[in-house]
Amino acid sequence: MRLLILGGTEFVGRAVTEAALTRGWEITVFHRGRHAPPPGVAELLGDRTEENGLAALAGVAEPGDGTYTWDLVVDTWSGAPSAVRDAARLLSGRAARYAYVSSRSVYDYPAPAGLPEDGPLVEGASPDADGDVPYAQAKLGGELAVQDAFGDRALMARAGLIIGPWENVGRLPWWLTRIARGGPVLAPGTPDLDLQYIDVRDLAEWLLDASGKGLHGPYNLVSRSGHTTMGGLLNACVRTTGSDAELRWTDTERILAAGVEPWTDLPVWLPPGELYDTLHQGDVSRAYATGLHCRPVEETVADTWAWLCAIGGTAPQRADRPLKGVDPVTEAKLLAG
Repeated sequence: MRLLILGGTEFVGRAVTEAALTRGWEITVFHRGRHAPPPGVAELLGDRTEENGLAALAGVAEPGDGTYTWDLVVDTWSGAPSAVRDAARLLSGRAARYAYVSSRSVYDYPAPAGLPEDGPLVEGASPDADGDVPYAQAKLGGELAVQDAFGDRALMARAGLIIGPWENVGRLPWWLTRIARGGPVLAPGTPDLDLQYIDVRDLAEWLLDASGKGLHGPYNLVSRSGHTTMGGLLNACVRTTGSDAELRWTDTERILAAGVEPWTDLPVWLPPGELYDTLHQGDVSRAYATGLHCRPVEETVADTWAWLCAIGGTAPQRADRPLKGVDPVTEAKLLAG
């Protein structure tokens, strides 16, 4: 297989690159040159946000004989949809299939528990939108752009919460770092709260498999709800780091009254309610029916910790995402009761 990855050097793109390398695929990475791709891939440099930023891709001749230069394009873009539109239009005659890593944020909020792929979508999305576009509209606009250019050759992976090695958002790395420090740790709500997430490597493997099978259209791509629990995740962090951390499970009402924000101050966690149903209770039966496999939480946590230690203990951080984690003073006050 000949694969073109738009990105390919960080988190999801990196996981797709690594998975394809393991399969022996021929890989071309189109990126801005800010991070080195894994060894063994070809590089094309360009910034799709700039004028003529796709020149390196445009310079690859379109076969014009009914064949394609690439069997598959994978795109993880989360900014203005016009960037996806321009790339998809350019590549429609050069690539057989286009897989876009979208998001379950494309559903109209609040999304009820058990919502499948044909649920109502957010309004106001356009493939032509440029500039500063809200995340949900940006992702749906990206889907529309890919569909316009590729039709039934387009696959949209509506990912949920993504964790695992190479994470540059700060969710699991924050919990691992905090728990590794040891001592009493503020643990939110109850340990039996079901979670729904996907290991970035499982996302990558499914994406490559699904594209090879010719699947198209949208798929909710995340584990079944209850694949693990909040307690399962945090206890795995304690065991993996080998720290003396003591998880102090604290009532949701006390946490919220202290001004602590779920999801950002305490990553991954959401108290039961509309947002919890939206992000931790989606219908994923369609993806599982096509072969989605989600590894145990212990493996995700252990491999993320090993990666974090290998790079010196500090995870990379995307500039367009807020820092995660409750401040130590607030945590200490809540722990003191």
